[in-house]
Amino acid sequence: MELVFRTDPYAQECEATVVKVDDTGVWLDRTVFYAEGGGQPGDVGTLKLADGQEAAVVNAVKGDGPDSSVLVLAEGAPTPSVGDAVTARIDWARRHKLMRMHTAMHLLCAAVPAGVTGGQVGEAKSRLDFDIGDQTLDKEAIQAALDAATATDAAVAYRWIEDSELDANPDLVRTMSVAPPRGSGRIRLVEIGGGEVDLQPCGGTHVRHVSEIGRIVVGKIENKGKRNRRVNISLEDRA
Repeated sequence: MELVFRTDPYAQECEATVVKVDDTGVWLDRTVFYAEGGGQPGDVGTLKLADGQEAAVVNAVKGDGPDSSVLVLAEGAPTPSVGDAVTARIDWARRHKLMRMHTAMHLLCAAVPAGVTGGQVGEAKSRLDFDIGDQTLDKEAIQAALDAATATDAAVAYRWIEDSELDANPDLVRTMSVAPPRGSGRIRLVEIGGGEVDLQPCGGTHVRHVSEIGRIVVGKIENKGKRNRRVNISLEDRA
């Protein structure tokens, strides 16, 4: 399956062919729908069938491996057949908000020098949990670091490494609870500012430049245990 969003997260639709329909959902040979995972929700949108009907897509989930994205249709929606030509179209406004949020999470990760124990990307609010050890977190310092980062025009780019390269550089992995997807023999790295701002494995969708995020607002820092702190963020509405 060709995951179009991995190379072009700005693609809003694509032509595809149905290759399987089962209890999981509709499988296409190529798709713009990001499957939920890594803390990022799956895309929603529509599937336009060959006869002109449109089926609402209420989620996208992983199938039998990291290189799959299966479309979950709304109950009662018309279902295509294997071999049908269809047009897959995402809810772009929602996706773009999630792209901004996910990129903001990378900046938050860079602003807090601690391992990440969990996280969730949302449209209105997102959060990362950190294993801070003996540190204390300064909300104002985190806010200042995020303001400085988003004031730049740092580019967000991707490159691929072999599994063996990641094994040789385990510090690239900041997430302690979720391992990077393996199985294809290579892993995608997200690098912000040429890797000077942030560099880590990630399969999510991101904006091209951090200036596109807008202002990131640090919310409540919650105590989730002796060593664990949850940092909540939101994005200021843009005119």
